[in-house]
Amino acid sequence: MDYAIVEISGRQILVESGKFYDINRIDAGVGSKIDLNCVLLTNKNGIVEFGLPYINSKNIKAIILRQFSGVKLIIYRMKPKKKMRRKQGFRSKLTRILIE
Repeated sequence: MDYAIVEISGRQILVESGKFYDINRIDAGVGSKIDLNCVLLTNKNGIVEFGLPYINSKNIKAIILRQFSGVKLIIYRMKPKKKMRRKQGFRSKLTRILIE
């Protein structure tokens, strides 16, 4: 099993070639190619390579498939006996990338 652990938008994600992942919004157009150069670990045919903290010689390429909003979360606050009610919604901005 070939995989790598990369740092994208402040999170560490285990990625494999040919799969897509939803991450925090990246400011780039749909269809553009990005390079993920913060590679922490790679495993290729059982040979594991660690970085301290990053592997400088490795670079992972990805394609941005789409930009979208995540699932809507409802935040509801109330204080009993005080007639205080507040309802607020939140949708996180996400980017779907495909690892090459």
